[in-house]
Amino acid sequence: MDRAADRPESLAPPAEPARVNDYDDFAEAYATENEHSLVNAYYERPAMLALAGEVAGRRVLDAGCGSGPLSAALRDRGAVVTGIDASAGMLALARRRLGADVPLHRADLRDRLPFEDGAFDDVVASLVLHYLEDWGPTLAELRRVLRPGGRLIASVDHPFVAYTFQEPRPDYFATTSYTFDWTLGGRSAPMKFWRKPLHEMTEALTTAGFRLSALSEPQPDPAARALFPDDFHGLATTPCFLFFVVEVPPAAPDR
Repeated sequence: MDRAADRPESLAPPAEPARVNDYDDFAEAYATENEHSLVNAYYERPAMLALAGEVAGRRVLDAGCGSGPLSAALRDRGAVVTGIDASAGMLALARRRLGADVPLHRADLRDRLPFEDGAFDDVVASLVLHYLEDWGPTLAELRRVLRPGGRLIASVDHPFVAYTFQEPRPDYFATTSYTFDWTLGGRSAPMKFWRKPLHEMTEALTTAGFRLSALSEPQPDPAARALFPDDFHGLATTPCFLFFVVEVPPAAPDR
């Protein structure tokens, strides 16, 4: 039997380059990190839940649900949750967490979503839009599946942080990509995000037919100060993520 390990090094096939944003490859490690980290568990997720407010009885789509921690928190607050994600590995973890009572669908936010018009009262999009170069088609779909008066609650990498990430600095007013490696479970995972200037983000939202309700730069949960004494001050004094709450205008009253 021909085995690659038996071949001379010069004849071995070249290693395949690692795929960027390959959550299937590091789903378990990412989910473990996300569960209790300062940035996720004590900053981003509490901020999303605070902006969502009272959700009991509301139909909520978790767009980019990952392993399901936000879906679980919303469900525990009485929301009727549906989750979508592009990663089969992350959805498997979400199913393990959420059981059979939360519908989960494998779907790419670049494509048409498998839901009827006006199917949801809220959409939460936690740290997903910055994977997209063009927000337009995705926002149009999210608006379509929201009822009149429904809300999109979204978090993204803060454009000022992403701007300072690269040297030399890119053109702030251009949409530019940036890459880096995450280290998860002792392995390196290449990532690629897209940075937009603030005005382009808000214009994309309003062009899609949303009305801006809130723009937030929250503080981390004070409980994290004792748990992460070395990192709390930096997160509390430096922008990290930017949060939007936007609404679909209500339907015009019948005359």
